[in-house]
Amino acid sequence: MPDKKKIIPKTPKPNYQIWIIAVLIALIFGVTYFNGANSLPVVSSNRLENMLLSNDVRRVVLIRNQNFVEITLKSEALDNAKYKSELESNSAFGVGSGPHFKCKFGDIAKFENDYDEWNENLPKEQQVAMEYDERSDFTNIIWQWGFLAFILFGFWFLMRRMTGGAGPGGQIFNIGKSKAALFDAENKVKITFGNVAGLDEAKEEVKEIVDFLKNPGKFTKLGGKIPKGALLVGPPGTGKTLLAKAVAGEAAVPFFTLSGSDFVEMFVGVGAARVRDLFKQAKEKAPCIVFIDEIDAIGRSRGRGQMPGSNDERENTLNSLLVEMDGFSTDSGVIILAATNRPDVLDSALMRPGRFDRQISIDKPDIVGREAIFKVHLKPLKMAKVVDPRKLAAQTPGFAGAEIANVCNEAALIAARRDKTAVDMQDFQDAIDRVIGGLEKKSKIISPEEKKIVAYHEAGHAVAGWFLEHADPLVKVSIVPRGVAALGYAQYLPKEQFLYQTEQLIDEMCMALGGRAAEELTFGKISTGALSDLERVTKMAYSIVSVYGMNDKIGNLSFYDSKQSDYNFTKPYSEATAETIDAEVRKLIDSAYDSTKALLSKHGKELEVVAQELLEKEIIFQTDLERLIGKRPFVHQTSYEAFTNNGHEEEEPAKSEDEVVPEVLTPDTDNPSKEEETVDVKKED
Repeated sequence: MPDKKKIIPKTPKPNYQIWIIAVLIALIFGVTYFNGANSLPVVSSNRLENMLLSNDVRRVVLIRNQNFVEITLKSEALDNAKYKSELESNSAFGVGSGPHFKCKFGDIAKFENDYDEWNENLPKEQQVAMEYDERSDFTNIIWQWGFLAFILFGFWFLMRRMTGGAGPGGQIFNIGKSKAALFDAENKVKITFGNVAGLDEAKEEVKEIVDFLKNPGKFTKLGGKIPKGALLVGPPGTGKTLLAKAVAGEAAVPFFTLSGSDFVEMFVGVGAARVRDLFKQAKEKAPCIVFIDEIDAIGRSRGRGQMPGSNDERENTLNSLLVEMDGFSTDSGVIILAATNRPDVLDSALMRPGRFDRQISIDKPDIVGREAIFKVHLKPLKMAKVVDPRKLAAQTPGFAGAEIANVCNEAALIAARRDKTAVDMQDFQDAIDRVIGGLEKKSKIISPEEKKIVAYHEAGHAVAGWFLEHADPLVKVSIVPRGVAALGYAQYLPKEQFLYQTEQLIDEMCMALGGRAAEELTFGKISTGALSDLERVTKMAYSIVSVYGMNDKIGNLSFYDSKQSDYNFTKPYSEATAETIDAEVRKLIDSAYDSTKALLSKHGKELEVVAQELLEKEIIFQTDLERLIGKRPFVHQTSYEAFTNNGHEEEEPAKSEDEVVPEVLTPDTDNPSKEEETVDVKKED
């Protein structure tokens, strides 16, 4: 690719559409004016009588409902000077074929009598019979001014409809123009790579792309080719768009940005035209970067959900995009960046090398990445000295960058609501609780019987998790109502890992069933509060049996469909296999429930102590559990302890998106506000 050249701005093209519209409006006003100017000259009844006597009249029409007559002269009379000069001065277009004059009168009967007398005094060959007609003033108004209003409204409607209400530059003929926003040296984005934390590997990838454009000779002298495109893939809130903004801020080249939905329009062919216009502008500004956010809006697999014989405008737009992306020469200097959180729905032709040579995965940050993200978002806050971003990072497993930003903002709002001069650790704890469990419902009225059930339910989770080796340690329990329908909730501190063994999954199921088991052992009956527990356990059991191949009877088979077809009406197994899966799932859950009941029966004293403490304090922490029932009988170090005690040394990589959800106790519906766990800082103070 040649070195970067000085970009010479092109002379803007004349805006012809403005002149066309101006001429049309002027023409309409002119016709209306001349139509009014051509109103007939008025003559008296005596002059009408003289015209009849002079044999100059060819036709007389009486307008019944408007009290006047229209007079049309003979062609030879129009050459008479006394008529010709008068008619020409009154008309901008010369003398027409008539009518030429009009005569107004008061009483129609009297005028008819007078006219009959005039006619009787004339020879029979000169007599002109009167004709009759009726007209409406409203009709004249409609024809003269209504037509003008209709034309003006039509112009306004078309311009608004076809441009989507765009401002200057969005005129009627610009419908096929690209809506991309351009950032260059004069309009530069202020976000840099320093504002992006927790995405070190992804930043290295995009930094290399920026280096390609700044110093292409470094790479091309060895025979390499500049990549044509990079696709940013990751869950929502992980920073894909933020990373693209940082590229725009760092790159010393023009940067075009737009959304995939900007190509979609109700008019056929507009999307493809906008794609062509976008790449035309990009080639003129090369070297440059084009960023398409949410590319799945136009990049979906072709033919999916398509009705036979129908026309899909999205497919036409995608076809144009494919052609434009693959039509670049190797030295064009245009690189495409795109972002999506649904790579599974994208067309395979769009994903191939040559269009998107690189796929950059942006996952949820690990514990080190979360600490870096916290440090970025804590900078603008006025904080107390006790705020430790390392502890906050350890307490928010599974949080994405957007969620961490929300926690920091909520903490600042909570501190301001309490009239504090600085944001302290307690504010962050309350913000995390609010993000996970929802808003605290202090005004919700709960009967003593329900509160007791909730306390024993949560105590069952706490005791079961405390004495199960592979369960995540439950480090905070609350029976304070939160969210829409949550009467209580529990927070865990999960180990950050990708892989789970069978024993770990079984222990997680037993811990989730601890609430239902505690209710049955204590009260001899059960409630609807275990809805979220049962939903979680059922999904986990079906995953063990039919997805992960961890069941002896089903064997090493997985019926998971990674493509997630839209119209998959058939199961990939027989009815007999379905019955076997259901039986094995029921057997697995029953076994876990029996084990949980046996465990809680063995530790019934601890269950009672924890439940009574919850009824008294409503919220208990890990330190309270250690004081009440002793230390956990396992020596495994949690990720929190490893990170806070040994600096930044991690035991495991970041946890996948399938985080263990927090248990939420609901009376009749499941409404957990968050799918991650945390630990309150008070256990460490």
